[in-house]
Amino acid sequence: MKTSRTVLTALALAFCLTAGAQRNQIIKTGWNIGPLPAIAYDADKGFQFGAILQLYNYGDGSSYPNYKSKWYLESSFFTKGSQLYTIMYDNMDLFNGIRMSAAATASIDKAMDFYGFNGYESFYDYGRIAAGSSGESFLFSPFYKIARTQILSKIDFTGELAENLKWELGYHASYFKIGSINRESINKGKDESQFFPEDQPTLYDLYKKWGLIGEGEAEGGFVSALRFGLQYDTRDKEGAPTRGIWADAHMIVAPKFLGTKNPYNRYSLTWRQYFPLIDNNILTLAYRLNYQGIIGKNAPFYILPYQTFIGESSDKDGFGGYRTVRGILRDRVSGLDTFCYNAELRWRFVQFQLWRQNISFGLSVFSDGTMVTRGRKMNYAGPTGGDYLQEMMEHLSYRKQGADETIHATVGAGLRFIMNENFIVAFEYGTPFSHLNKNSSRYNQDGNGAFYINLGYLF
Repeated sequence: MKTSRTVLTALALAFCLTAGAQRNQIIKTGWNIGPLPAIAYDADKGFQFGAILQLYNYGDGSSYPNYKSKWYLESSFFTKGSQLYTIMYDNMDLFNGIRMSAAATASIDKAMDFYGFNGYESFYDYGRIAAGSSGESFLFSPFYKIARTQILSKIDFTGELAENLKWELGYHASYFKIGSINRESINKGKDESQFFPEDQPTLYDLYKKWGLIGEGEAEGGFVSALRFGLQYDTRDKEGAPTRGIWADAHMIVAPKFLGTKNPYNRYSLTWRQYFPLIDNNILTLAYRLNYQGIIGKNAPFYILPYQTFIGESSDKDGFGGYRTVRGILRDRVSGLDTFCYNAELRWRFVQFQLWRQNISFGLSVFSDGTMVTRGRKMNYAGPTGGDYLQEMMEHLSYRKQGADETIHATVGAGLRFIMNENFIVAFEYGTPFSHLNKNSSRYNQDGNGAFYINLGYLF
């Protein structure tokens, strides 16, 4: 009984602290600079080392907690071989009420994840990876890797059509360079018994051999695309909203005459909603629903994993991973049409002012999920000469290992440090439901969970 009273007293004290601090929140003005070392962890990329600089301009403070303009610069390196360079500028009112968001990102991945198409239809051999990591056989994880360099750039504009309704228009240019992994780099520093063999094909190599990835798309290419859409936004603030609706629908048109190597058209529909269960930012229920689809019968495989946006947010890489579905393997779910959901309960258990900054700490519990609703064709389309029958049998054996596609769902929790409603550091862990049922045919098909240290809210 005494323990119960102690817990209730602590909760009541936290409530008073949060409510009282919110009423006396400092209104930020002018420029606020946030340099910090980029020391983080992502289960998909490893430990991150580098530097981040965020500059927020709040002007006269009349729009706080929303900023007037923002710069974001990052240079990062990851222990699993990735490099990331980003520059982003966002101006809420560049001219005549029109918002401009521009960004350029270069990402170099020596071992980017590739698990095939259509979710569970593509078998993930977790058992063989686990055996390799214990020294019983060579490390198998390079089997699910590709080498990828990507350069993404964009300029987006958003303007008012009516109250809370906005138009969106943007131009996005991207370059993808894709190939098989560099075995010399992968094997560097390992004992010979742990080498990934020269004669062992990766899944990417097999997909090319079986014709599941066509010659014209296998090495990537240039994408030149126009984006246009509508946005409905009644959020109380952008960085950490607690009430309102944020919805958008947009089209991506990437025709050949604009320079796109493999033309395609795509659409995206997103609905987000925020409910203040307890006011003053204390307890918020938030959810996001997203559906993306290809218009036509096919699209280059390298653009499929991206969750696309117009405006301040940049495209998020991978249905699976920190920015889309926390807790499952990055890029685990890839298909022509894809559904995704996120639901989150956010509790700020303390808020206070320190050194003229508004500081909060928050806890959250969440469930994320995604699935392919229309997949790429997986029928054998490779050469018919030479070892045709053997390759057909390899392909058939691989297909038989897969399962019918269904929802890839996760559950997890997180802790956040929030400063001035915009600078947010997140610590989160998610695990797939498929990892919790050892008797399921999909056991560990999404991995066994992942921990992240990153910036911002997911949505």
